[in-house]
Amino acid sequence: MLRRLYDFTMSLAATRHAEKGLAGVSFVESSVFPIPPDVLLIPMVLAERAKWLRYAFICTLASVAGALLGYAIGAFLYETLGEPILRFYGQKDAFQRVAEWYNRWGGWGVLFAAVTPFPYKVLTIFSGATGLNLPVFIAVSIVGRGLRFYLVSWLLYHFGPPIRIFIEKNLGLLFTLFMVLLVGGFAAVRYVF
Repeated sequence: MLRRLYDFTMSLAATRHAEKGLAGVSFVESSVFPIPPDVLLIPMVLAERAKWLRYAFICTLASVAGALLGYAIGAFLYETLGEPILRFYGQKDAFQRVAEWYNRWGGWGVLFAAVTPFPYKVLTIFSGATGLNLPVFIAVSIVGRGLRFYLVSWLLYHFGPPIRIFIEKNLGLLFTLFMVLLVGGFAAVRYVF
């Protein structure tokens, strides 16, 4: 079943709607959606390696736009939307503890979450709810998300065929590792803050 899902994703990555899907997933992942855009970015770059810069740009632009939605949720809709989302990720009680610290050091937190598998949406909502300086938020989001998506795309562009062969040979192991990292990121959110 995993092999069929992989083959389907690879074929979907080459369709005419793939870029719209990549932009949509990148946008919503930065504010509310739990699945990272890498699940589309990776097969898209592997399917059409010459478009690696374009795909990284789409991911970065859409992700930063989505981060602004997360910021707006935190700033204007914290009680109605932000708080339930933070509660879903186990972060409601952490809000008061980190608000003061976050306004001083939050730019580094946003940069960390933008580059790593840490759930970025948690910090976009925190940033808006605590009133993190908006130009700082935008700047670190562009740098962090750009770094992440351009690096992943560049690595796939330069090492595409061997990486594709490696992925196809070790699909079960890589899927398990991806799930461990995904669950670990959510666990880190729950217990770090």
